[in-house]
Amino acid sequence: MSATLTDAVPPADEAPAPVIDPDLPSDRRRIGFGIATLLLGVVTFVSFGLGSQSGLDATFVLSGSDALTDVPDLHIPARVTNLILGVVVLVLGALLVSGVVRRRIYLVFGIGVALFTIALLVWAARGDSVSIVGLLNGTVFRSTPIALGALAGLLCERSGVVNIAIEGMLLTGAFVAAITSSAAGSPWVGLFAGLASGILLGAFLGVLSIRYRVDQIIGGTVINIFALGLTSYLGARILAEYPDLNEPGTFRPIGIPLLERLPLVGPVLFDNTIYGYLMFALVIGLWWAFFRTRWGLRVRSVGEHPRAADTVGINVLRTRYRAVIAGGAVAGIGGTWFTLDATGSFTENMTAGKGFIALAALIFGRWHPVGAFVAALVFGFTEELQTRLTVLDTPIPSDFLLMLPYIVTIVVVAGLVGRSRPPAADGVPYVVD
Repeated sequence: MSATLTDAVPPADEAPAPVIDPDLPSDRRRIGFGIATLLLGVVTFVSFGLGSQSGLDATFVLSGSDALTDVPDLHIPARVTNLILGVVVLVLGALLVSGVVRRRIYLVFGIGVALFTIALLVWAARGDSVSIVGLLNGTVFRSTPIALGALAGLLCERSGVVNIAIEGMLLTGAFVAAITSSAAGSPWVGLFAGLASGILLGAFLGVLSIRYRVDQIIGGTVINIFALGLTSYLGARILAEYPDLNEPGTFRPIGIPLLERLPLVGPVLFDNTIYGYLMFALVIGLWWAFFRTRWGLRVRSVGEHPRAADTVGINVLRTRYRAVIAGGAVAGIGGTWFTLDATGSFTENMTAGKGFIALAALIFGRWHPVGAFVAALVFGFTEELQTRLTVLDTPIPSDFLLMLPYIVTIVVVAGLVGRSRPPAADGVPYVVD
């Protein structure tokens, strides 16, 4: 017995095995984010700080003309502010590269990006003014289709079905809404018709992925190509010949009395069209449904461990069908936003990749409704910022500004979501014994 115990004890001169923390980012990733932060700091200090003329202030308007309380405008000296922000960003980058900060590298990098964005706004608004209310309102407006698309993907992927077809669902919903709303003379008809088109495409995706077990990436890509080709063809043949079918009208903003006049947040939260309120309601409703109801537990279980869910009596295939069809319905509603809220008409490929950006928001948000919504706000803010910078006539080339939302998407997906874990059974067909 003593020999056995002695053998079990490692020799005193043998070093214990190092303990590896799985939550600790690699040194390579930390240094990479640190170098990126340093580059942002250099641009902030040199271009936005030293490149700003002394004596010019950036003015930020904090309240609307009809607010209950008038909030004074914020005047910031552009050069001094950006020099200080540049130094702070450089310090954050140095902390990452040197290894002083090893854990919260994503948070530190995010703070650096936020300070860089503030410096960019201050530099662009030097000698001019920017309405913060308008910027936030535009952010929520542009985030709406991305958030709805991300929530559609959430419903599908939490149940174990990858939804690459968000782009096609959005585009089909936009086209159907334009024709039906124009024919009926009511945007409500277009809204429900777009919802119905999303349900049909969701059911089609479900049949391909669940019944016939087609590769889900290929199935979603087929739907995207089909939607783009069909809407382009019908748009050229029908809408060009009958332009009256491309005048659907738009929803008007619905302001909540008194709340809409609150300073700063009033116009952003309480003066939206039906789509803004639907987005907020779906984020809250899906959060509650996924994590506070039996239905949500079942959907998450078939997305994580369908065999175990089947063992306790959950119908895996039926649960997945329902979730995918519900996701298609949400995507169909998101598609109607383009014609019934944003533009008032349909144009070829008008979604312009918003479905793929929504998929990126879903991944960035870690397959959580609130996280997906916050990620959608980030992408929406990028789009609105691009528009504001164009209006302010900054010397940044217009082609680069147009690329900005897509560059942010690539950076987010390639650099910030490496540790995101999808549902365990996401994309894995389930075979009933």
